[in-house]
Amino acid sequence: MKENYWLGKVEDFASSQHIVKLIKSSFYNEKETKLALVDFIMNTDRLSMGEECLKFETAFSKSQKRDFSVFVSSGSMANLLLLQALMNLGRLKLGDKVGFSALTWPTNVMPIIQLGLVPVPLDCSPKTLNVTPDHLQEVADDIACLFLTNVLGFSDDIKKIAKICKSKGILFIEDNCESLGSKVGETLLGNFGLASTFSFFVGHHMSTIEGGMICTDDEELNRALVMARAHGWDRNLSPKEQAKLRDKHDIDDFYARYTFYDLAYNARPTEINGFLGNVQIKYLDEIVKKREANFKTFLAAIKKNDDFVAFDLSHMSRVSNFAMPVTFYDPKTSQHYKKRFLDAKVEIRPIIAGNVTRQPFYQKYSKKVAAYPNSDAAHLNGFYFGNNAEMSPVEIDLLCKLLEK
Repeated sequence: MKENYWLGKVEDFASSQHIVKLIKSSFYNEKETKLALVDFIMNTDRLSMGEECLKFETAFSKSQKRDFSVFVSSGSMANLLLLQALMNLGRLKLGDKVGFSALTWPTNVMPIIQLGLVPVPLDCSPKTLNVTPDHLQEVADDIACLFLTNVLGFSDDIKKIAKICKSKGILFIEDNCESLGSKVGETLLGNFGLASTFSFFVGHHMSTIEGGMICTDDEELNRALVMARAHGWDRNLSPKEQAKLRDKHDIDDFYARYTFYDLAYNARPTEINGFLGNVQIKYLDEIVKKREANFKTFLAAIKKNDDFVAFDLSHMSRVSNFAMPVTFYDPKTSQHYKKRFLDAKVEIRPIIAGNVTRQPFYQKYSKKVAAYPNSDAAHLNGFYFGNNAEMSPVEIDLLCKLLEK
């Protein structure tokens, strides 16, 4: 019988009463945040995108050390809008090949397919779970763009990857939805490429319930993103940019608010999301420090046990992740530890979506499906558990005990 890539032992994932959950709360400092949210809703006249969203964009740009941030309805929409904006500008065109991390989330690659670009999967290193410069070199002469996923707070040699992209004229963009706060040297992940995407889903580093961000230092791309976020109109551009577009297309004031200049969506967030972002970003440094400390504790425990595949993250100056991946050399050992964690009522799950080219949607739309052994191994021989900024010492001690041989 042919092995089903997606089926493990069902009983391994059957427990519903976890004492250590992947998502512990909706927000950091949840009680205070919810009380502030109730007060905001009761005392504001506007809940559609407005000043709170703009304020959050400004604060996030400062935190991420980027010139521009565009707040959108989700991290998945951020991925789609970024590629759409690059196509609107002519920097990518129909049929261009886009390299992407095979170990990723589906809505990293779905927009590539949806927009008529050609997906080119790249495998990962078992030591970093990320695409390496060698993987990139294999396709560097063939792709127009690299959409790199910084997996679960980790990176490989991203400085070298950026240099290869620059030398080959490859557009380099980062999906940083899983790695807010991680750094290589003095540079935050998400700042190595032309632009990067982030997620504020409730289970990620900081929560706006749903929400995402696109960051860049490129002014032209920022304008294209602002338009692609809301119908392709010019309402959210500066008066100077509005006048330029209206003069170019001979649009008078009567029709200006209902003129649509390029392909776009409605990916606007709400003022509720913006308000939550402004509350939560005040805690971001604290959140990142706690996740970093937890990660170091878990990594130290893993290093003492040779059942685990060892990570090599010595090039990283800070690892901030919302979940801790572990991988093993064979399925039998993996099953043993899965059972151990689940028996202890610790919630675990597969690593992202595994090798995403094995997913049914990818096989439906892609004409070329090949083996990506390290991405397969991460799925078949690994899992991840939560790394929450509000984990108790008791929870951390339990997780470290479960990591013992």
